[in-house]
Amino acid sequence: MTSEYVVDGRIVAMPRATAERRAVLEWLVQDFETGRRYSEPMVNLIVGQRHPDAAAWRRALVDEGLMDRDHGEYWRTDPA
Repeated sequence: MTSEYVVDGRIVAMPRATAERRAVLEWLVQDFETGRRYSEPMVNLIVGQRHPDAAAWRRALVDEGLMDRDHGEYWRTDPA
């Protein structure tokens, strides 16, 4: 993905516009395999390769319904 928000595979800014933010999150969630569960530290490691504020982006993935969590485990969802 190349945009004003992603440069050389790294997120350089969090979009304010909902559609642009969603596009970055949909790009980011591609780093996770469907059907696999991840620990929070693993999610932070994967997301941290794209942006230093892994916690904010991890929360955004969950808030947008692209990932879900339970008891410290995260997984990619298949939103309808």
